[in-house]
Amino acid sequence: MPLNLEGKKALVEEVSAVAAKALSVVAAEYRGLTVTQMTDLRSKARASGVYMRVVKNTLARKALAGTAFESMGAVLKGPLVLAFSKDDPGAAARVIKDFAKANDKLVTTNLSIGGAVLSAKDLDKVASLPTKEQALSQLLGVIKAPIQKLVATIQAPQVKFVRTVVAIRDQKQAAG
Repeated sequence: MPLNLEGKKALVEEVSAVAAKALSVVAAEYRGLTVTQMTDLRSKARASGVYMRVVKNTLARKALAGTAFESMGAVLKGPLVLAFSKDDPGAAARVIKDFAKANDKLVTTNLSIGGAVLSAKDLDKVASLPTKEQALSQLLGVIKAPIQKLVATIQAPQVKFVRTVVAIRDQKQAAG
């Protein structure tokens, strides 16, 4: 059902508001997917915190104008679904990648992260970005490692001394 002028303006404002706060966006061609498959894709996106919308390319260009993803407007061609990652930069890429494994008709055309437009080949790289929790745990591990090594180094002489005494005791008990 075609949108009237007010509907188009509202759609552009909605997508523009999401794009202004988004961390990354993935554009994928959905030609050939059934309504059931698209509904499944949307539900998976919602569960992952990804805003997904089918938008005409001219309206998408207007919505992306003035955001970090403005440069992506020039490469939008064909019937596309736009997936915006709101909390995690790799969330949209993971949703699209996982869904495309089972549905070969969903084809990633390009993506953008940090204002840079990337090709579809870079989808795996973006999808493999750690989530916020994973990144924090990795950072904590990096911070914690030197402290653990310091404690182990400080304890090493006492541990070696105790092991030596126990070994001598065991040797004397076995001999005597």
